[in-house]
Amino acid sequence: MTSAFVLSGGASLGAIQVGMLRALYEWRIVPDFIVGTSAGALNGAFIASRAQIPETADELADVWRGVRRSAIFPANPLTGLTGFIGRRNHLVPDSGLRRLLERHLELDGLEEALIPLHVVAVDLYSGEEVLLSAGSAVDAVIASAAIPGVFEPVPWDGMELIDGGVANNTPISHAVDLGADEIYVLPAGRACALEAPPRGALGITLHAMTLLLQRRLEADIEALADTVRLHVLPPPCPLAVQPIDFSRADELIDRSVADARAFLADDRPVVRSVRARRSLAAPTGRRARASLDRAA
Repeated sequence: MTSAFVLSGGASLGAIQVGMLRALYEWRIVPDFIVGTSAGALNGAFIASRAQIPETADELADVWRGVRRSAIFPANPLTGLTGFIGRRNHLVPDSGLRRLLERHLELDGLEEALIPLHVVAVDLYSGEEVLLSAGSAVDAVIASAAIPGVFEPVPWDGMELIDGGVANNTPISHAVDLGADEIYVLPAGRACALEAPPRGALGITLHAMTLLLQRRLEADIEALADTVRLHVLPPPCPLAVQPIDFSRADELIDRSVADARAFLADDRPVVRSVRARRSLAAPTGRRARASLDRAA
C-alpha cells in the first residue's frame, strides 16, 4: 500500500500541521510521498529532507514559533503604492519568505528530497494546476504560496505561477493520481469562531480564501472517500486565530497535537472519516454535540 501526506495551505494556520505531524510520527506513520500547497508546501519541503521522526516535527515547531508577520508580509509603502496604481503586479515583496526558506530548507532541488515531494501551484494565464516535482525547492514553495495580487508571480518554465490554493488548496486528487492508496490529509482549517471581522485588506483576503477553499476540500473528500483510504485529521475548532496572525503558533501546535493524538487513537476508520468531515464544517454548541453523537 502506498501512502501520502497531503498538506493544505492556510498562511499562519499552517502551524496546525506541525501538531498533526508530531502525532503521526509518534504513531510511526510516515508517507511514501508528500504533496503540499502554500503553507503546506513549506511544511512538506521542511520534513521531506529530514528523518520522519517526532524530533523533526519539533524542529519545524521551532521555525513556526520564530516567524513574525512582518517577516512574511513586510510593510513596504513604495511596493504597496506602485502595486495599487498598477506599476507592479504585487503589493508585498517575497524577500522575507525567501530568506525563511533559504535558512531552513535542507534541499536545493525538489528531486533531492529524501521523501518524494510534490508542490502544487497554478499557471496565472491558463488557470491550470501545475504539479512541481523537480527544480528549485525555494522557488517552488514561493510559487505555491504566491497569493495573487499580494506576492509576485514566480517565473517557471515559461509560465507565471501563483498560489496553488487558488485551484486546489488540499490536493488530494494529485496524491490519488500519483498512486496513493492511503492518504493522510492535514488541513490547516480556518478561523471558525471569530469574535470580530478580520481587519485590513490582507486579513480579509486570507480569511475569505480559507472559507472558499474549504468547500473544495469537502467536495474532494466526498468524491474520493470511496476511491482511497482517507484519514482527514481534524483542525482545531472553535478557533479564533486569523490566518494572518503569526503570534499564536504555540497555541495552534498544542491544540492540534492533542486533537491529532485523540484522532489517531480511534481505531474505527469509518467513524473517524465521518467525524473529520463534520469537523471541517465547524458546528458549535448543541449542533456540534449532536453531530459527534451521530458519528459515534
